[in-house]
Amino acid sequence: MTASISLTDPDAPAFIDLAVEGVRRLRPYEPGKPVETLEQELGIKDSIKLASNENPLGPSPLALAAMRARLDAVSYYPDGNGFALKDAIARRHGVPMNCVTIGNGSNDVLELLARAFLAPGRSAVYSAHAFAVYPIVTTATGAVSRVATPNPPDAAMPYGHSLENLYHQVDRDTRLVFIANPNNPTGTWLTSDVLHDFVDSLPPHVICVVDEAYAEYVTEAAYPDASAWLERFPRLVVTRTFSKIFGLAGLRVGYGLSHPDVADLLNRVRQPFNVNLLCQDAARAALDDDAHIQRSRKVNDDGLTVLTRAFDERGLRHIPSVGNFICVDLARKALPVYDAMLREGVIVRPVANYGFPDHLRITVGTGPQNQRMLAALDKALQS
Repeated sequence: MTASISLTDPDAPAFIDLAVEGVRRLRPYEPGKPVETLEQELGIKDSIKLASNENPLGPSPLALAAMRARLDAVSYYPDGNGFALKDAIARRHGVPMNCVTIGNGSNDVLELLARAFLAPGRSAVYSAHAFAVYPIVTTATGAVSRVATPNPPDAAMPYGHSLENLYHQVDRDTRLVFIANPNNPTGTWLTSDVLHDFVDSLPPHVICVVDEAYAEYVTEAAYPDASAWLERFPRLVVTRTFSKIFGLAGLRVGYGLSHPDVADLLNRVRQPFNVNLLCQDAARAALDDDAHIQRSRKVNDDGLTVLTRAFDERGLRHIPSVGNFICVDLARKALPVYDAMLREGVIVRPVANYGFPDHLRITVGTGPQNQRMLAALDKALQS
């Protein structure tokens, strides 16, 4: 006879009371709505998604070919050390291979950093309006989040990181400082000189994590590649992802660059085989597809120009961005506009959870996608 589980035991404690304190304080991450879900809910077709900062050109053809060539090998475990992928990443950045940690997306590396360095009684520092994963991984460990006030709305980089305010949040309990450059969802960035000086100023018990998920899109001359500073700053960690310009978001693969001793600690908490066989091969191939990277950057540069001009013509303020997205101020609650655009088959991203209830974050698409989005936005604003 099959045993049954009572779901109404009045004497049983609530499950949330059984969880550790950090988990009790968490709220699940809210991803962008998938196209399939929207079309099923509203009974529409041919939707477009400009919500999650994915590459509208899709993956590198070389990456697809590499996966197809390895399909017969999926009955085997992948290389748990990721030797070939780590070697390719190390050569790309000019660092020793033992500086590289591979992850199931760069989010995985951020979580490894939190597990290795945070705990109750310790703290992490990050800016308001910063990437949502920083508070998630910090809270889950039971550590304290120390949130810095960002730049004011009238600054040259409105809502971007204030390095002075970040520095003043650091105390003797701080172990990690998270800085996204460019930042998501604002698209704002820090120049080489100010970021270099900030990292140099941190006390020796603090590790600075520079999240460069969108670095490959940036064309600003003063934008730094922080991985070039690893020898100068042993307490610097740089994270990168294959989810953005490389077009491999669905595979979940990223990496961290750090001092070898930091990488050793991350590998102690890293799950075995955290990056699967096809991901490793696809990512390695994508690194070599310079033509796809250049096409993707060109589409993004052109699209950012079109969108910023279109928002200016409509009198809509927007935050300056060097990523593959732009955050636009609708001067009204954004959620009804977002809902109206869904009915037009266009998915963008409301960002009230980032402290922007009147903004939408819009991924830069192809030319036709951008025009369709603008038409849907115009119709939604009129209604």
